[in-house]
Order: sequence, then C-alpha cells, then structure tokens
Amino acid sequence: MLKIAYHPIYNHPLPEGHRFPMVKYELLPKQLLHEGTCEPDNFFEPALPNDKYIVAVHDPEYFYDLMNIKLSPREARKIGFPLSEDLVERERIIADGTIKSCVLAIDQGIAFNIAGGTHHAYTGHGEAFCMLNDQAIGARYLQSKGLAKKILIIDLDVHQGNGTAQIFQGDASVFTFSMHGESNYPFKKEKSDLDIPLKKGTGDQEYLDILKKTLPQLIDQVRPDFIFYLAGVDVLETDKLGTLGLTVNGCKQRDELVLQTCQRHQIPVQCSMGGGYSPDLRTIVNAHANTYRLAQDLFF
Repeated sequence: MLKIAYHPIYNHPLPEGHRFPMVKYELLPKQLLHEGTCEPDNFFEPALPNDKYIVAVHDPEYFYDLMNIKLSPREARKIGFPLSEDLVERERIIADGTIKSCVLAIDQGIAFNIAGGTHHAYTGHGEAFCMLNDQAIGARYLQSKGLAKKILIIDLDVHQGNGTAQIFQGDASVFTFSMHGESNYPFKKEKSDLDIPLKKGTGDQEYLDILKKTLPQLIDQVRPDFIFYLAGVDVLETDKLGTLGLTVNGCKQRDELVLQTCQRHQIPVQCSMGGGYSPDLRTIVNAHANTYRLAQDLFF
C-alpha cells in the first residue's frame, strides 16, 4: 500500500495575501481521497523527530536559534515566513515525515511526503520558504542506520536545489542532480554534482528529451541504492515564480519517467512535493495529484 506522510500542521496559517499557497497541503489529500486514488489508510501522521537527526545535517547553533526564534531580522526575512514556534514545529514534523517515508519506501518501493522538498535550506541558514532540508535529513538518517550507502537526489523543482548542493558538497556518498530554470531564483547558484540549467520557456518536448537521456546515464554512473525525488510543479507554464513552459501533461510525463526508472531498476524512492505557484490552486493540486496517481498505477 502506498504510504503518505501527512499532518494537519502542514497547512500553517499565513498573513492574508501571502504568495505561498499553503492551503495546497490540505487540499491535496482531500483530492486524493475524493477521487479514490487513496484511502484513509494510505496516510500516516508524522511526529517530532529526534533532533539528533536534524543536527546531523544542520549547524547546531542555527537549529538552536531557529528553535528559540532567535534568528536575526535579516535571516528571518530570507526565509519568507513569519517565524513562530508553531512554524518551527511544522518544519520538524515535515522532516520526520520524510524520515519515516524513507524507511517505508525501502519496504514498499516508494513513499511520499505531502509536504517537504525544502531544498533551499543550507547547513547554517534557511531561505525561500525552507528552514530544514527534509531530504538531506532523510539521506543522513538512512546512512546512519545502514539502510543506504549511495544516494541519488533528483531535484526537478524549477529552482535549483542550492541548499542541498551545499550540504553535500564534496560528499561522494550523495549525488545531487538539479534540472532547473537558468534564470530562476537562486540567482547565485551552488554547484550540484550535476546541474542542467534550462532556458526560459523550455517546453515539454525539450525537457522530456533531456530527462530521458540523463536518467539512464545517472543510474549507470551513480549506482544508487536509494533515490530522493523532489517533484516540484513550479515547472508549469502557468507558474508565477517559474520560467519554464511545461503543460500539466508534460509534468505528468516527467514524473512517469522518474518513477518508471526507479521501478525498473528496483531502487526505492522517496518523493517530496516541492514548489508550485500557479494562480489557480486547482492546477497545482491536479499536477501534484498526478504524481500519486502514477505511483499507485506503477507500484501497486
């Protein structure tokens, strides 16, 4: 059975007019249940993790300041959310959702976190709606428990996974791959193990051709025993914060390529959802829901 981490705290209240579509975290599970893609038993509720798994990735001083709401005004502005104890608790629970879905993916082949994909969180600071890097925390957890040795992170959000690249810089045990909009935030990119920057307006055909060529080469080169997939839907042509030109169907084909590759090579995969900022919430939810529909069709 497909297992999905979800907690009501994921839908955190934000000021009126805030550009982050937080309500998608409540709407997505409702949509999956409504259409019959999932049943209540597919969902599990994460909790607060042991903080030692967080400080295995993040600087203890940064984590202390975050926990105690002691970040400077400049550091808080970079994150982009009003800081509060509830928000930090939310971030820790998201990290636990990814940790637990990693372990479930090893048994089931695939598992999801409704939230996560917080790839702009660095070792010692957060930015762009990201405070704790959930997939980096998950990767270190797996390695610490001897559940995986060589990990591949496939980041297909429209924004480069700059925090993830920095965290694993020079670490041969985790291969970071980011395919993103060349002219998108972050404007100062970090160096992933493989970066593929895409021109403004890149559409379905070109995007999928590049991915089809790249994925088999990556599997052969890296030979991972675990994969993290960041399935951002801000690659859509309708996205307010993206520069690419994918249709909803093109985004679905992207997910299908990644998930089929994982299944064909029998490599467990953990999926976190990443960004999505299209003006119509239905577009965001439908594009995310496609990833779950595909997982059910391919794996179960």
